[in-house]
Amino acid sequence: MSTCEVVIAAVLAICCLHSLGQQVQPEPWTETASFDYGISADITYGVFQNVPVHLDVWRNQKATGPVPTLFYVHGGGWVFGDKNGAVNLFLPYIERGWNVVNVEYRMAGATPAPAAVEDVRCALRWVYRNAAEYHLDTSRIVTTGHSAGGHLALIAAMLPANSDLDAQCPADSSEPPLKVAAVVNWYGITDVQEILDGPDRKTYAVAWLGSQTNRDEVARHVSPLTYVRADLPPIITIHGDHDPTVPYSQALRLRDALTQAGVPNELKTIEGGMHGSFSDEQTRAAFDRIWKFLALHHIQSEAGMASKEAPQWGMTR
Repeated sequence: MSTCEVVIAAVLAICCLHSLGQQVQPEPWTETASFDYGISADITYGVFQNVPVHLDVWRNQKATGPVPTLFYVHGGGWVFGDKNGAVNLFLPYIERGWNVVNVEYRMAGATPAPAAVEDVRCALRWVYRNAAEYHLDTSRIVTTGHSAGGHLALIAAMLPANSDLDAQCPADSSEPPLKVAAVVNWYGITDVQEILDGPDRKTYAVAWLGSQTNRDEVARHVSPLTYVRADLPPIITIHGDHDPTVPYSQALRLRDALTQAGVPNELKTIEGGMHGSFSDEQTRAAFDRIWKFLALHHIQSEAGMASKEAPQWGMTR
């Protein structure tokens, strides 16, 4: 998709939101989102095993100072999906004037685990290395995604410094460690090993790990629950308690482990919720909790969030 096509898609998406009757109060520095954003599309942030991977940067050009930066990772069970189909899922942040980095990664068909994890860590390193050029606020990076994207948003934020999963894009001694300010996890996988076998076995997880002889070891290595410790950023999880694709129990286990470690966290349960496809009311309630959670942890002030609601669409990934 060309830069022009991305801009057109953004304008159409935003116009569709307004056609649904949603009244959006703009931030002080914005007039209409379609004219305030510069979009740099399909930037190659790495080439791994001859496979190039790309990201898009959506930059608020009217902001007079640093603004929060969303690091968005699309879903698809690590086996399918496309960053270009994820725009509607991060538009609520665009409407609040955030910068957005929209990330793609290698699918299981190209390279099995842990490639996707290595990719998102390299993308996060790219954000740090290019923050000045694109006016990205590295002190207020929030990682987020849906399903497999939620897993990758978690692992990108939770891996410790100098992890061997950073070997594809190692930092030199002058570069700071990768840190994020918060994680918004939409029904992401937290224990990959649990869904490889047994009653919760999922074919997408089996496909991602492939026929590696050490697949259980790799699965533990790429599971967010492996890295729970006291110094993690605040994490909010949104998960339906009837999710057939990612067990709701994984959200409960993450909540309990984070709480025991003393990590600020919250679980917003969507009662009766499946794997996304939440109702408009459920989506609005989830975003209401997200905005309050991010304000509580000083990602954006309450004043900057007044009189806002989530756009009226359900999350489907």
